[in-house]
Amino acid sequence: MNRLRKGDRVIVTTGRDKGRQGTVIRVTDDEHVVIENVNMVKKHQKPNPQRNLGGGIVQKEAALHVSNVALFNPITKKADRVGYKKLDNGRKVRVFKSNGEVVDA
Repeated sequence: MNRLRKGDRVIVTTGRDKGRQGTVIRVTDDEHVVIENVNMVKKHQKPNPQRNLGGGIVQKEAALHVSNVALFNPITKKADRVGYKKLDNGRKVRVFKSNGEVVDA
């Protein structure tokens, strides 16, 4: 079970975009996530007529390592660590470490 999932609101803790918030668009592998409008890079793209893509310089989001982002806690309005807890019905859920609130509804 990953600590970060698609659709989570996160905050960048280190690097060029430190302090910026965004939503996880894609989890590329166990250790990298792509966040909306964060870590923007310019890619020099060749035209591809088969895919109907024009060439030029394209701006897109690049992946960040999960150690450089933290889940945003809306109650405390700060970045927070994530832990796991089993509910009475046996379901495993993510919880915020600071206040023990359940992340998943």
